Amino acid sequence: MQAPLPQIRPNQLEAWRSASVAQNPGQRAVLLDVREPWERQVSSVHPAGFERIDIAMNDIPQRLAELDPAQPIACLCHHGTRSQRVALFLAQNGFAQVANVAGGIDAWSREHDAAVPLY
Repeated sequence: MQAPLPQIRPNQLEAWRSASVAQNPGQRAVLLDVREPWERQVSSVHPAGFERIDIAMNDIPQRLAELDPAQPIACLCHHGTRSQRVALFLAQNGFAQVANVAGGIDAWSREHDAAVPLY
């Protein structure tokens, strides 16, 4: 049975990154933004210490080879539903260290950084 998928709030992302990188020396954590391009134009985040990769949810299956299963990956969307689906898909496809940013970019703005636009 697979372990439950970590649900991390935006203000917990740095601690998750630090712990993930400690378990995977030499690997850089990824923030995988699975929102549509227009959404990223409206509101985006670039957390320090993360490589940000933008792939819309529906494009993930055909672009899976662009992601490294050894890298810790935190998935982000608007409210956390699409990113949860992508995180589960990644976990089912051999990605060992995956988390969902619970509440998405909406929570990011409301709980972590009010300068990030809401939409």
